[in-house]
Amino acid sequence: MIKVGVIGCGHWGPNHIRIFSSLPNTQAAICADISDERLAAIKALYPSIITTKDYQQILRSPEVDAICIAVPTNAHFEFTKQALEHGKHVLCEKPLAMTPQECEYLQDLSQTVKKILMVGHVFVFNPGIVEMKRYLKEGELGQIHYAHSERTNLGPFRYDVNALWDLAPHDISIFNYLFDRCPLGVSARGQKCLGTSLDDLAFATLQYPEDILVNVHVSWLDPKKVRQITIVGDKKMISWDDLDNLGPVRVYDKHVERTSLYYETYGEFQLLSREGAITIPKVSFAEPLKLQNQYFIDCILNTKPPELADAQKGRDVVKTLCAIQESMNQRGMPVEVQ
Repeated sequence: MIKVGVIGCGHWGPNHIRIFSSLPNTQAAICADISDERLAAIKALYPSIITTKDYQQILRSPEVDAICIAVPTNAHFEFTKQALEHGKHVLCEKPLAMTPQECEYLQDLSQTVKKILMVGHVFVFNPGIVEMKRYLKEGELGQIHYAHSERTNLGPFRYDVNALWDLAPHDISIFNYLFDRCPLGVSARGQKCLGTSLDDLAFATLQYPEDILVNVHVSWLDPKKVRQITIVGDKKMISWDDLDNLGPVRVYDKHVERTSLYYETYGEFQLLSREGAITIPKVSFAEPLKLQNQYFIDCILNTKPPELADAQKGRDVVKTLCAIQESMNQRGMPVEVQ
């Protein structure tokens, strides 16, 4: 039985408690938060769980095997560091930290203490994203030209990080997973529409190897909740809509051909669009958070590294975020991803 402690019972913490309470060989044993109201709500739902306002009680408990960190982003590094130092396996919500150097420190620390360190890149466990990965791996789309994503809604608003750091880690982790690499460079612009010190929206362009251009749009200030990705290849195109329960993935048998035209004195070509069928592959319904947390528990039980979302993957996302933030600060200047 893997006993898990959850630190932070705000937005995502209760979801982790729900999942860990339902997994086999796993128990959500204890949780911590600074709010009496939040702890009372958790206790009402899960009477057997221990609640505390002192997170150190979780760190010190010899019965706790693993800790899930669901605190504000700017505290991820410190809480993860303390958890590893106390000999606990750690699942930390995204992003892992605020700098690549902090991510590297945590990665080295986890290896020193020989504990699992995993990042909550939940969308790499989304069945629709996994299906897109299959199409890319099998080469059905051909050479990839470009991709774009949109992640928008009216709120919820954050006060610890801006919309880039809140939303874009999802899309960056998805594209890194789909393309098996990091972007080489970025260019981005943000905007503070609501008059706070934080950017409410961002448009980022990411240049991946093999001339794959990716655009990411994130916003807290949009009339519609959108969670979509489109990838365009020279053979086929594919799209994913996380809010489409009937068929989140659609494959378009569409491409462009160059047709030669020959005249008496010279040759030219014209571009012709070829349109075929639209395929909606069957995608199994499974909660990504449950798949993610089960993967975390399996890694602990089998003593295997969490390759899908390890500290290196977390560092790749953070160094990309830092480059995007630098570009935003310089009003769109191109920045290399170090």
